[in-house]
Amino acid sequence: MAKKIPDLEAEVRTGTGKGAARQARREGKVPGIVYGDHKDALPIQLDFNKLLTRLRAGRFMSTLFNLKVEGQDDVRVICRGVQRDVVKDLPTHIDFMRLRRTSRVNLFIHVDFINHEASPGLKRGGTLVVVRPEVELMVTAGDIPDHITVDLTGLEIGDGIHINDVQLPSGAKPVIDRNFVIANVAAPSGLRASDNAEGDEGADADAAESEAEEA
Repeated sequence: MAKKIPDLEAEVRTGTGKGAARQARREGKVPGIVYGDHKDALPIQLDFNKLLTRLRAGRFMSTLFNLKVEGQDDVRVICRGVQRDVVKDLPTHIDFMRLRRTSRVNLFIHVDFINHEASPGLKRGGTLVVVRPEVELMVTAGDIPDHITVDLTGLEIGDGIHINDVQLPSGAKPVIDRNFVIANVAAPSGLRASDNAEGDEGADADAAESEAEEA
């Protein structure tokens, strides 16, 4: 299932240069530019409050947007830079790059865990510890997966799920070049406490035996 690309609304910005940018900010807008795909750069402006909300939600620089500008065809873009006020840390200018459907881009993709009931470790009271609820993948802009699926069938306590264990969508590739952990099945807290106690008792016994031998 393809991932739904969020819309981002903007307006064409009349005029260029510092004066036009300052005017946009006075009107509650953030000036920006759209470039790339062998087309002319397009000056735009976005609503300050809406943009700030999206920025604070996180992952803005790694989210593919469907940019909607009145009088223009919708275009897929990714943010390539946000200039901020050095004192207030608020956005003052933003750059977007156009992407073709065949472009490759790095995005964070949600991880969906299935078949909890088929994991012996979870049935015994183990806990699924999710290390990465999202995984950064290199994907094609025209075919972004909605999620990747991790099957928990057969997992015992102590087992881990690595990225190489997961069937990735066609054309998707991990950005990190190592077999990193996505999640693991941890022992119940009571069992861990019991194991630690047994380990402590064993250590005390070993120490006592050593003291007896030295005596």
